[in-house]
Amino acid sequence: MKNDLDSKTILSVYEYIQKHGEATPEGKFFNGITAFSDIDGYTIYFKGSGVLMRYGFHNTYHLDYEHDKHKDDFIAKIDAIKKQADSD
Repeated sequence: MKNDLDSKTILSVYEYIQKHGEATPEGKFFNGITAFSDIDGYTIYFKGSGVLMRYGFHNTYHLDYEHDKHKDDFIAKIDAIKKQADSD
């Protein structure tokens, strides 16, 4: 899989959502993306636009989605949050 996201972006967006997101039963929600981690904090997740992203061991990630449009929309939301985080 082509690396659409780098580790720095993923971690920066996760941190930003944790700081600025609205608490929900699933995790923190911000601009269409919910961010949460497993119980030990070694694996983080993003969920939104029909995509579930798992990021963890060896700085690798996996995207689960049904249609490429879902992936494209998800990546666009992550990029938008990253730009917002960089400008704050």
